[in-house]
Amino acid sequence: MMYIVLAWRNIWRNKRRSIITIASITFAVFIACVMRSMQLGSYERMISNAAQFFTGYIQVHEKGYWDDKTLDNSFENSDVLIKTIDSTEGVKVAVPRLESFALAAYGTKTKGSLVMGIEPEKEDQLTKVKAKVIEGEYLTSDDQAVMIAEGLAEYLRLGVGDTIVLLGQGYHGANAAAVYPIKGIMKFPVPEQNKQTVYMPLKQAQWFYAADNRLTSIALVIDKAKNTDKIVADISSRVDTDKLEVMGWRDLMPDLVQGIEVDNISGKVMLWILYAVIGFGMFGTFLMMTAERMYEFGVMMSVGMKRRIMQFIIILEMGLMSTLGVMAGVGISLPILAYYYHNPIYFSGASAEAIETFGMEAAYFFSLEPSLFYNQAWVIFLMVAILGFYPLYVIHRLKPVEAMREA
Repeated sequence: MMYIVLAWRNIWRNKRRSIITIASITFAVFIACVMRSMQLGSYERMISNAAQFFTGYIQVHEKGYWDDKTLDNSFENSDVLIKTIDSTEGVKVAVPRLESFALAAYGTKTKGSLVMGIEPEKEDQLTKVKAKVIEGEYLTSDDQAVMIAEGLAEYLRLGVGDTIVLLGQGYHGANAAAVYPIKGIMKFPVPEQNKQTVYMPLKQAQWFYAADNRLTSIALVIDKAKNTDKIVADISSRVDTDKLEVMGWRDLMPDLVQGIEVDNISGKVMLWILYAVIGFGMFGTFLMMTAERMYEFGVMMSVGMKRRIMQFIIILEMGLMSTLGVMAGVGISLPILAYYYHNPIYFSGASAEAIETFGMEAAYFFSLEPSLFYNQAWVIFLMVAILGFYPLYVIHRLKPVEAMREA
């Protein structure tokens, strides 16, 4: 305790130097937390959008379907299969789907569309699609109507109550053609999805595609995304993997995962550059601190203080300054990140249009992942441990008489 008090007093003997050191650490931690929060928040949003709006975090489908997404690679729906999946630990809801493509037409306009046959109540638990209905009403399982995405409605110049013509190819080459009234219009944050999606009740989709009681996939609502691998293994041990395939989101979206990994590396490089710049500043302050106190070190050693005690006090001083800097950086960044975590920054106008042309949601999202904060602390303490070798080395080689004479 005495050494801690002594180290604390030593820090504030030169307030300007100590404040500069602490401020530089605070700045580095603050900027690093904000940068990483934006990166991780964007990754989480991209994964969430892709998983919730397209594939689910886990998907069960016919073996070979993922390589050749046709109705011929669908499988027969089974209550036993649904119950088996539902009973797996970590699975909240099994969401059956029948997905295929069709040509959507109205008047003289046509557009290729993704048609999704869904069980409305279960689908809403995965994609929250009910909240995305901006006009009209949400589907029920017995409806003979469809919902379409806003971008598709604008392109075809359709509204609620109008009828849309769907033309496609059904199961085993059967003709698929029908006219449906539009019950609702949805707005999705992902531009590509907003331009081509059509939802219809599962029973109606099975009739339309002549795929009676068949599914292309079962998407799963799970408790935590990090439990994906465990749940995939559990389901795989319970179902017939000669016929069915169980895939987690990393396997379902390899391009997205690869893109995130590449971007993550570039983000880490930027952080290390930031820390390198701050590290040189910290080393400069340690250098000044050591040079200014040579006389003090010589006197203390002359009156009997052991080198290791002196080195220990220096370590405490650097540790206290680093701790203050880290706590201040985290303390400043945490409320700001918490606010923007709940209130993402959305773009509008030309900026939003430019971002959406790349197929991305026009917004900045933030993360509150705990690793954001403790990783910065570990980096700072590692830097201090490396840079602290200099004053420790000087004390180790110090000769009291020469130190006092030169000072």
